[in-house]
Amino acid sequence: MKPNVLLQYILPHRFLSRIVYQATRWEWAPWKNFLIREIVQRYAVDMSQAAQPDPFAYQHFNAFFTRKLKAGARAADPDPQAILSPADGRISQSGRIRDGRIFQAKGQEYSAAELLGDEAAAAPFRNGSFVTIYLSPRDYHRVHMPLEGKLTGTTHVPGRIFSVAPFAVEAIPRLFARNERLVCHFQGEHGPFVSVMVGAILVSSVATVWDGMAIPPYASDIIRNDCRGRDVTLERFAEMARFNMGSTVILLLPEGYTLDELVPQQQVMVGQRIGTWTGTSAEQ
Repeated sequence: MKPNVLLQYILPHRFLSRIVYQATRWEWAPWKNFLIREIVQRYAVDMSQAAQPDPFAYQHFNAFFTRKLKAGARAADPDPQAILSPADGRISQSGRIRDGRIFQAKGQEYSAAELLGDEAAAAPFRNGSFVTIYLSPRDYHRVHMPLEGKLTGTTHVPGRIFSVAPFAVEAIPRLFARNERLVCHFQGEHGPFVSVMVGAILVSSVATVWDGMAIPPYASDIIRNDCRGRDVTLERFAEMARFNMGSTVILLLPEGYTLDELVPQQQVMVGQRIGTWTGTSAEQ
């Protein structure tokens, strides 16, 4: 086992993530500006698209990291039946869910049931489609709606907080089904769909537009919230949630949606078409 993979198993994930959570909210200018400068330079962050293009004008590092984009920086594909990319990032994997199994990387796979923490909730996606998008430190870290949907519930699934960088995804079995995550269930025009916000080491904080901060606190048991009585309906392309720091979002769709030809490491942007409703379950 490679040293960087071995470290993923022995590091105190939650302890380190708690430290980073506080450090990225420290408002002392020399500290927050140092962190911001490092990310901007190391990852060539394009600040011209930000609503506030001055990276040092942000209150703290996390405010910079979750920055809002200026109006018009992203646009939704005009076809109302198109599935929109929910995030800026790179395609990790995408394709058909085959008999409830989702491909991770290099022979690794996991089940939709363990990802969602619920066998019954996974049933509509048994032979549907999935898209896994990895957000790097340079990316815009707000997650948007791929389709219009009414929030029906959330499930906070406890777990580890392994890195979701490509080296870890290729080496750690069932990684996305083992990491702490927030599963967001929606009912759309053509059936249910799910957006899964997957936590990662040092960057495991998730907030939603309907409840604010959802992770932390970290969970010790599965926490299910029935949201059907709350009348939360989000339009296609609307902001849904954000990673305070970054990670991975996984979209699950039922049969009838057909994905475009997406390849691993392909760059995608919020609002970009990644598939469409066809009313068929044709193989890709």
